[in-house]
Amino acid sequence: MADGEHGARGRRSKVARVIDEYDLEGLGAELEARWTATGDDHWSLRDLATYVNEELVRASLREAGRTPVAADVQNALALLSGDENAAAEATQLRRRLERDGVDVDDLERDLVTYQAVRSYLQDHRGAEYERDAGDRVDAVTQSIQKLRGRLVSVTESKLEQLRDSSRLTLGEFRVMVDVRVLCTDCNSQQAITDLLASGGCDCEE
Repeated sequence: MADGEHGARGRRSKVARVIDEYDLEGLGAELEARWTATGDDHWSLRDLATYVNEELVRASLREAGRTPVAADVQNALALLSGDENAAAEATQLRRRLERDGVDVDDLERDLVTYQAVRSYLQDHRGAEYERDAGDRVDAVTQSIQKLRGRLVSVTESKLEQLRDSSRLTLGEFRVMVDVRVLCTDCNSQQAITDLLASGGCDCEE
């Protein structure tokens, strides 16, 4: 869809609106291309939201007759985003922007979130990001490792509590969690991490 079109529910996307109002022609297609790219070329929604907001600041500075340099854009965005590191210079920077003709309040309201970018890309441009198989396997592996680490941590804590309250006799110990997968078709059994790393069981063989 074009940047100015409405979504399925008839409500205009905030991202589509600011693209039109700030005359950022081509930004919508660029966001879609960066989000749907794979590997190192892929941009996260949070990265894209930051990029959009930087473009809004640049456009505002150009409209005010200023040449937007990287430092000015970053400082202004930190101010508008409520970055604590910019608090000391916030008043001075705000006054300078307003003196240059930038409507700081409007610009602040126009900043977008990553949720707004996701809604724009999915609902208004019909875009979808498909992780490749390697990405999905890595994500599942990391998720399982985190759950296993959490189970070990909770188990250790509970055992220590029982031991310290004299409800359990236990010396120095280690908790080990071994998650294994048994395929009942080929009767192979592997640790979950080995199964994911190898790409499957012995069924194809």
